[in-house]
Amino acid sequence: MAEAQAGIFVEGTLSHFFLEYQLIDGVIEAQLRSTLASAIALPVSAELNCVWAFGADCWRRLAPAGVPEALKSFSPIGEGRRIAPATQHSILLWVHGNNHSANFDAAMAATAALAGVATLSLEKIGFLYKDSRDLSGFIDGTENPKGRGQQQVALIPDGELGAGGSFVMSQQWIHNLAGFHALSQPQQEAVIGRTKPDSIELDDERMPENSHVSRSDVKINGEAQKLYRRSVPYGGVQQHGLYFLAFSRDIQRFDRILASMFGCSGDGIHDRLTDFSTPVSGSYWFAPSRAELSAIGPL
Repeated sequence: MAEAQAGIFVEGTLSHFFLEYQLIDGVIEAQLRSTLASAIALPVSAELNCVWAFGADCWRRLAPAGVPEALKSFSPIGEGRRIAPATQHSILLWVHGNNHSANFDAAMAATAALAGVATLSLEKIGFLYKDSRDLSGFIDGTENPKGRGQQQVALIPDGELGAGGSFVMSQQWIHNLAGFHALSQPQQEAVIGRTKPDSIELDDERMPENSHVSRSDVKINGEAQKLYRRSVPYGGVQQHGLYFLAFSRDIQRFDRILASMFGCSGDGIHDRLTDFSTPVSGSYWFAPSRAELSAIGPL
């Protein structure tokens, strides 16, 4: 299989920078490629990880012959007050590792290098909370694939355009922790669909049809629409939440799960979690393989 960007699969890191850039109007392809090559080639500490991904329009400019057919921009989904908005940007850089200082330096250097072609539109600084928990207190990513299953779920297989790369979805969610924590623990567990201390899935008799587990565990013809989630909490006292980041070999899995969560899958049921957390951004990306990325600039 074509080799993926290694940072996708490095787990347990303490510090995360999520940087979304928007291309400046009028930038020509030669300038875009040259500037990106310089940014990608910036020397970074061996202890940190950099993952680059690109929106559909940007990747078509960079690699017109290597665009996966399914790649597209994010579209809003939902209705009423429950809507996942689209804020599609051009470039995503995810820097993560255990040395916050090194991550900061790398993020600053990359942003300076890109200044001639792109502006920083969204920046979120994430962190590992306790034993990989969301700020709600529940363990996040319990059903993530393990071992080789991670690559099988996340990476486009050999023989297809974009092999070794991955479709990516990012969303910034803002939590209403005061509202959520006002619930009793059994009520919180009914919202999530898992026990809070040890993340055991509720049995069928106790599992509400609008729990987060019920709405995000989507099956098509019996096949679970698995994702490889790399989300982490972000923020401080005044504003906080989750930067949702997930990788998949199939971009339609994102569409199906979002439709189920936001009441657009035919049954009219929405994810109860959306009563306590609100998405304020949404983008789809393509994270190319190492070989495709090095065609822009060396890793």
